[in-house]
Amino acid sequence: MNQPAALSTKSSKTAESTMFKILFIISLCHLLNDAIQAVIPAMFPILEKSMGLSFTQLGIIAFSLNMVSSVMQPVVGYFTDKKPMPFALPIGLTFTLFGIFGLGFAGNFALIVLSVLFIGLGSAVFHPEGSRVAYMAAGSRRGLAQSIYQVGGNSGQALAPVITALILVPLGQIGASWFTIVAAIAVILLIYIANWYQHRLLVSPQVKKKDLTKEKSRGLSKEVKNALALILLLIFARTWYTSGITNFYTFYAIKEYALSIKESQVFLFAFLVAGAIGTFFGGPLADRFGKKNIISFSMLATVPFSILIPHVPPALAFIFLIFTGFILMTSFSVTVVYAQELVPGKIGTMSGLTVGLAFGMGAIGSVGLGSLADWIGLQSMITWLGILPILGLIAFLLPSDQKVWEWNQRG
Repeated sequence: MNQPAALSTKSSKTAESTMFKILFIISLCHLLNDAIQAVIPAMFPILEKSMGLSFTQLGIIAFSLNMVSSVMQPVVGYFTDKKPMPFALPIGLTFTLFGIFGLGFAGNFALIVLSVLFIGLGSAVFHPEGSRVAYMAAGSRRGLAQSIYQVGGNSGQALAPVITALILVPLGQIGASWFTIVAAIAVILLIYIANWYQHRLLVSPQVKKKDLTKEKSRGLSKEVKNALALILLLIFARTWYTSGITNFYTFYAIKEYALSIKESQVFLFAFLVAGAIGTFFGGPLADRFGKKNIISFSMLATVPFSILIPHVPPALAFIFLIFTGFILMTSFSVTVVYAQELVPGKIGTMSGLTVGLAFGMGAIGSVGLGSLADWIGLQSMITWLGILPILGLIAFLLPSDQKVWEWNQRG
């Protein structure tokens, strides 16, 4: 075999193999990035007491974080689909580093919001490019690769109650500044990832060109647009629910069950850890049972538990939160892969839409649910929140995995 042919065969085998080292590193970076983001809602009980903030103001802080990330993620994804920027990853986390440092020393509401905007901007840059790295390292196992990547982020979010109990409660607001160390570690790891990413583009540039050409020639059909609208609506429902639990359930547990801040964090920790585990299993389950089936199951099987959570004793509520978190989040990575397969060649854009818009709807949900809690009471808001997963019924309208595959072949 001549040398060019040997290199071609080697490149093909590399493209098909799953690069677990890269997947684990980008997943760890995702964990560190989202752990920093988790500091913000974790600080809500601290800020409510130290600054006397209302639920609406806390919702505005969450809105500031999530809306910047929502607006910018699809934009970043769109531009990096056209021109990949490997070193945007460490640069984005540098913005996050400055934001978390400022958050620890912010003396008023306005400075808190400004610091949070920097963190949101860093997240907006990280997520679509991080998802692209997972896609490039996936080989033929896209569901598993996306689950490994996404479980890092959800594990980082699950650390929020631990952060509150071990760092923020004893140290107060200034404890947030310690997470500049976490951000610095993430920046170093992402420099390594960026170098691999850049080398990968040099080795296999033809893959990217082929995908982009295919997408430009095909465009988006009405069928694909309708399917995207349905998947985004499902993401909105899931995110509104998780936003309500993440931002406000600790206040509910403190009020209804007479728990301390530390004790209430255990409930939230259980919900988030179960969600992280569900995220990991979602991808492999979808590879076996189909993406549409897992998306439908994740929403509808959650309904009995989400409705009952506000009406049961604390021990049972704790168990139901675990079930709800696990089942609901099995669809997290699956919806990303489903959207990427609906629109092949637009990896960053689809990641930005599905994950970015999820953050955005979480932002709107945070403000809306906070205002609703101020208006009708926290208990009533949590009760109505449990009905949201019923919107999972629209998952039955999604095209099957086989149909999506046929559309791609037709294109």
